[in-house]
Amino acid sequence: MELGARAIDHAIDEAVDQTPTSAPAASDSVPSLDEWDVGDDNDLQFRRRFLSGLLAPGSTGKSALRLVQYILLATNRPLTGQRVFKRSRVLVVSLEHDKDELRRRIAAVCIEHKVTRGELKGWLFCAAPKGFKLAEVRKGSRQIGMLEKMLGKAIERRKADLIGLDLFIKLHALEENDNGAMDFVCDLLVQLAIEYDIAVDAPHHTKKGQVTAGDADAGRGASAARDAGRLIYTLTRMTEEEAKAFGIKAEERNLYVRLDSGKVNIAPPSSEATWFKLVGVKLDKGAGDYPNGDEVQTVVPWDPPKTWANLSNAQLNAALTDIDKGLARGS
Repeated sequence: MELGARAIDHAIDEAVDQTPTSAPAASDSVPSLDEWDVGDDNDLQFRRRFLSGLLAPGSTGKSALRLVQYILLATNRPLTGQRVFKRSRVLVVSLEHDKDELRRRIAAVCIEHKVTRGELKGWLFCAAPKGFKLAEVRKGSRQIGMLEKMLGKAIERRKADLIGLDLFIKLHALEENDNGAMDFVCDLLVQLAIEYDIAVDAPHHTKKGQVTAGDADAGRGASAARDAGRLIYTLTRMTEEEAKAFGIKAEERNLYVRLDSGKVNIAPPSSEATWFKLVGVKLDKGAGDYPNGDEVQTVVPWDPPKTWANLSNAQLNAALTDIDKGLARGS
């Protein structure tokens, strides 16, 4: 069952507590230096004038995670535990889902994280254009598509700081395994970032097969798409070994995903990775033909059990190996 815009607004109003704004801090004659502990840093990795991307297999939750991150930028609230340097106007362009589905997903985020529509007013803008491409082939040659001009006009009109384009594969009609073609597409995205002094983000599917956390080469298609991105991240499901180490039931492990930078040589141990849990959010109470209501997926931060906080992957694997061997004879 799909909900219309009014019904979704009503669902948000019913489910979200209207928490009053916190009182301002007491005045101080000495301004704060606003220093922070670098050890606590967990910043959102979007940068003006650069192209970023999130690589993940299908149905891993990349669109759900990115939408929460876009909304935390628009509200200046650390909904995922990641630091926000500056409140930003965000333009979300869904090339995969229609307006109704995008509204449902936004409603799920707002309900789960208690975000009001008032907080988003003037800061979060959405579009779901169909049939338009950033790049296409016409008369046997690569050409800039109408979507490029549409994006530029919308960025100017809404004064966007970040534009999220979901998904990369839907942006163009070129051959994704052709490095020259992917260079052409990525150059257009980088040009948008530089011309309008904004951050551009384009989540992307990974190739088939097992994906290793932090592997920047995991993206589908030609390597040019990866090379053009300054800030590339991976989102991977919890492995069987990680589930055993953290005490997660086998049937529930796919609900847990980890976010890793793809621009480092070695991904951090699982206990130090940034983890999220996929949760279902009900948009209504259900009635008639749909007694269970309408449920949409979003993400919430998740921390591994502290028992394993200081153990590396090598130590965890060694412990699991010993457990699998069982007790020695005579013990």
